[in-house]
Formats: sequence, C-alpha cells, structure tokens
Amino acid sequence: MAQPPVCRVMDYGKFRFEQTKKEKEARRNQKVVDIKEVRLSAKIDVHDFEVRVKSAQKFLTGGDKVKASIRFRGREMAHTDLGLAIMNRFADALTEYGTVEKPAKLEGRQMLMFLAPSKK
Repeated sequence: MAQPPVCRVMDYGKFRFEQTKKEKEARRNQKVVDIKEVRLSAKIDVHDFEVRVKSAQKFLTGGDKVKASIRFRGREMAHTDLGLAIMNRFADALTEYGTVEKPAKLEGRQMLMFLAPSKK
C-alpha cells in the first residue's frame, strides 16, 4: 500500500508454471475418502454378521467410511426394532475401529447408518 502505488513487473509464464505446480502438489497430498457399503439383513445369523463386521473393519482401517444398510422386505417392516438392535450391535462391534457418524435411521424400507474411521 505504498504511496504512490507501485506495481511489480513479473514473468507471467513463470507465475502460471508455479501455480500449476502448487495445484499438482495439493492434489497429490489429498486423501480421497470412499464410502463402502455393507448390507445386513433383519434375519442375519451370527457367522454372517461376523463376516460383515470383518469386512467393515478392513474398510475402516483402510481409511474409508462405511455405510451399513438393512433392507426390510414384506413383513419385516413390522419388526424394525430388530433391525435397530442389529445396527447397534454392529456399531458396538466396530467401536475401536471407527465412530458412528450418522446413527441408524429408517428411510422408507431401508435403515442406514454411517461409520467414519477413527483418527488413530
């Protein structure tokens, strides 16, 4: 803010080159977070549940977010409380690997929950 105003003469080509170099560096250091989905069922058995937990654990340790979903079919809509219990059990099984970003919520015929990797 000098008086009278001073302007700097610079090489525009060099300036553009340095700008693109900075942008490339910023893109290189950027971490893209994917959302991986794990589908559960309202009538899921113990071993199937453990397999889903292991795959979600692998996704969370890899730095990705996990979307857990349960689709209720037909008569299962009358027992959404069972689905909520499964979702809570799923979240409890993954507490050391991630945190619940969005708690389980029923949207139409699907119950969704999002887990984010822990900051460790």
